[in-house]
Amino acid sequence: FWEEEPRRIWYHRTSGIWQPVWLEALGQTYIEDVRWTPDLDAGLLGLAVRLNSQPERPLTLHVRLMLRDDLLADDRYTLQRRDFRRSIGLEPALLNMGRRNLLWAPYHPNLIDAVITLEDEGAVVDEVHSYAGLRSCGFADGLFMLNGVPHYLRLVLDQGYWPQSHLAAPGDDALRREVELIKSLGFNGVRIHQKVEDPRFLYWCDRLGLLVWGEMANAYSFSETAIERLTREWMEVLQRDYSHPSIVTWVPFNESWGVSNLRGDPAQRDYVRAIYHLTKALDPTRPVVGNDGWEHLATDVWGIHDYALDGSTLRERYGTFEALEQTLMRVQPQHHAVTLDGRRRESEPVVLSEFGGISLAPSQGKQWFGYGTVKDSDEYLAKYREIVDAVLDSPTIAGFCYTQLTDTEQETNGLVTADRSSKLDQREIHRINSRPSRAIPGDIVAAAQIATEMTAFGEGGG
Repeated sequence: FWEEEPRRIWYHRTSGIWQPVWLEALGQTYIEDVRWTPDLDAGLLGLAVRLNSQPERPLTLHVRLMLRDDLLADDRYTLQRRDFRRSIGLEPALLNMGRRNLLWAPYHPNLIDAVITLEDEGAVVDEVHSYAGLRSCGFADGLFMLNGVPHYLRLVLDQGYWPQSHLAAPGDDALRREVELIKSLGFNGVRIHQKVEDPRFLYWCDRLGLLVWGEMANAYSFSETAIERLTREWMEVLQRDYSHPSIVTWVPFNESWGVSNLRGDPAQRDYVRAIYHLTKALDPTRPVVGNDGWEHLATDVWGIHDYALDGSTLRERYGTFEALEQTLMRVQPQHHAVTLDGRRRESEPVVLSEFGGISLAPSQGKQWFGYGTVKDSDEYLAKYREIVDAVLDSPTIAGFCYTQLTDTEQETNGLVTADRSSKLDQREIHRINSRPSRAIPGDIVAAAQIATEMTAFGEGGG
C-alpha cells in the first residue's frame, strides 16, 4: 500500500523474507528443475528435467514412480544435454488400478511419488524426491471440467495474512490447518488473492485435495518498470508452481490494478492481452483469467465481481441466460464494464469470482471495512445463505468465490477472524456451500465422483 496507514481493502506494507529460504550442498552437476505434465487422453505423464549446466559426458537418469505400494515405472535414460524430456506411459497402471485410484481430484487426491536420480558411471551425483498428480482441467460448454467431468467451483478468497507474522505463515502446521479449515467449510477450492502463496501451502492443497486459482500481486500504476518486473516475476511463478496439480487456473491481473486506464490506453490493453497470451504459451494446460472482475479483453473465464448483498438482485442478474447476457453487456455490477472492445461471450464460462463480503458490526471506535454489515451471527448466517442460494440456483454460473476466508487487518468480512476463530457454525456454512447447483443438473458431479471406474484415459479426458 502506498500510504503510511492501511485503510479499507489496503494493508500494511511488507518487506523482507516472507517465504522459505534454505541452503543446499550441491555437486558440480545437479538437477536444477523438474516439471510434470499429465496427458490423460494419451495415458502419459510428461517429465522435463533441467540440469544446472551442460554435462561434460553422458549421464544416467533413473526415474522411479510409485503410487502407495505400487511401482508404476522404473526407467533409466541416457542424458547427454542439459534439458531432457520424456513421456512415461501409464496406461497399464490405469488398467490395473482403475481411474479413481490413479487420478488426482479433491475427493481423491492421489499423488504419484517420484525419485529421480542422476548417476555418473553408477555413482549418484544428485537425487530429487518429487511427486505428480494426474489430472486434466479446463472449461467446456460453460462449465469447469476436471478429468473430463463437470465440477462446480466453490471457492473462497484467501488473502494469506497472519496477525502474528503478516504475509509469512507462522509455520507449516498453520498452512496445513488453513487448507483443512477451507475444506471443513464446504469449499472445494481457494482463490489466493494478490499473493503468490508459499509453496508449502500448495503442497498441502495437493496432498489434501483443494483446487487453487493462482494469482499475481499487481502493481499500482502502469509504467515500463511495472511491465518489466511483473512479466519477469510472473514467468518465475509459472515456472516454480507449474507442477502443482491443485492449481487449475491462472490470474495475472485483478480488477485492472496496474492498468487502470484500459478503456482509454491501447498500450495497457495490449499489455493485458500480451500477459494472457504469454501465460498460455508457457502453460497451455490451464485456463487463464486475463483480468479478473471486469474489463475483460482476453480470457478463458469471465470472472465477475458483484457485491450485491440481496439475493433478489443476484437472481435478477444471473438467474437466466437472457439476464446474464444483459448483465455482461449492459449492467456494471461494480461500476465497471464487464467487457471492453466489443468483446462478446461465446462458450466461456462465467464465475462469480468475488461476491459477499459480509461484515459483522464492529466494536465501537474500531476501524473496519466490509461490503455490507449485519448485527449478529444469526443475521450473518441468514444473509450468507440468501446470497449463496441465489448463486447456486443460477443455471448460468459455473462457480463462485466468496469474499473472504479471514478478517484481514481492518477488512473484517471474513468467515473467521484473523486468528482463524469461528464467527459462525462451521457445519451450517458447510451445508450451505455443499448444496447441489442448478448449473449442473441433478448434481452429476457428486454422481460422477462415486460412479463406476473408467478404465481408459480417453473415456474421460478433456
